[in-house]
Amino acid sequence: MNVIHSDKAPKAVGPYSQALEFNGFIFTSGQLPLIPESGELISDDIKEATKRSLDNLKAVLEEAGSGLDKVVKVNIFLADINNFAAVNEVYGTYFDTHKPARSCVEVANLPMGGLLEIEAIAVK
Repeated sequence: MNVIHSDKAPKAVGPYSQALEFNGFIFTSGQLPLIPESGELISDDIKEATKRSLDNLKAVLEEAGSGLDKVVKVNIFLADINNFAAVNEVYGTYFDTHKPARSCVEVANLPMGGLLEIEAIAVK
């Protein structure tokens, strides 16, 4: 098992890794819309937050030798399910021809008061 860490994505905000590689699969931790350089949370614009979370996810996957085109499953956790359409709008620009399996659910709360968190499983 290999621990994956990218300086182009936010540091973990707890006792976990950004991702782990095991048997050719990459399992990412949830990516909040944190700006890697400052640690600032994007909390006022769901589209910008979605873009930031996906950019963070992409950075971790690329560090692992994978990429968004090799994602097989995505889980999206929303603080407000009414943001579903706006998230889909941005998400579709990252996964336009390659459409992995996906779940998207509303949760009661997210760390740091985030609007959303996105995690993925990809192949190497």
